[in-house]
Amino acid sequence: MAHHAFKAVLAAGLLAGAATLAHAHGDVAPQAVDTAGLPETGEEWLIENPCRADKGGEAVWLKAVEIGASGYNQNCTRCHGLEVVSGGLAPDLRMLEAGEYGDEWYMERYINGYTQNGVTKMPAFGDLLGQDAGWAIRTYIETRPDTDQMEELSAELKEMRDRLAAYAEDDADADADAIRDTLSEMAAGIDTMSGAPVADSVAFRAANLIDGSPEAYKAAAETLTIGLSAAR
Repeated sequence: MAHHAFKAVLAAGLLAGAATLAHAHGDVAPQAVDTAGLPETGEEWLIENPCRADKGGEAVWLKAVEIGASGYNQNCTRCHGLEVVSGGLAPDLRMLEAGEYGDEWYMERYINGYTQNGVTKMPAFGDLLGQDAGWAIRTYIETRPDTDQMEELSAELKEMRDRLAAYAEDDADADADAIRDTLSEMAAGIDTMSGAPVADSVAFRAANLIDGSPEAYKAAAETLTIGLSAAR
């Protein structure tokens, strides 16, 4: 994976995460989603997510996760929860299975919304945000990591964060390859709750930031800090 491309994704993800924590109960009016960088899907609604790595390639998948995080944070967090962790009033979308069946359910609700007994429980986003934004948000949702596994690794991740922060000040004793391998091994042990093959966990993000520079160690430490804070 190209480190420079992933750094751009992570920088945007950090900003989006910080904004989410600060504005979780902000304006509920639909907010436009900038989908620049994603292939256009056209006017006909697709029945399967075109942004998965096995469909559009890894670069498209990474971009979709970045854009989907922003779109979700602006439009979905208030009802479906920070990091897609539902508070119980709305379905926990992390459990919606990856694949065509989950895609069909998700897009039906995204396009048409949901009304119960004459009360709108979810607005129709299809015409408001468009198909490309819908699939990007879907990609972000299905890559959410298993929170129980994240909790099990929290002590190790905190220790790694502290090491990275120290390396950012003095990287004399740092072994970039070993650090990246350790984080990657942690990331490999974290599943998604949807069954998607790769979890967009903070360990995964931090691992792909490491290039041996103090700046990268600082960015990785900050990524872990924000992720661990959001998981509480």
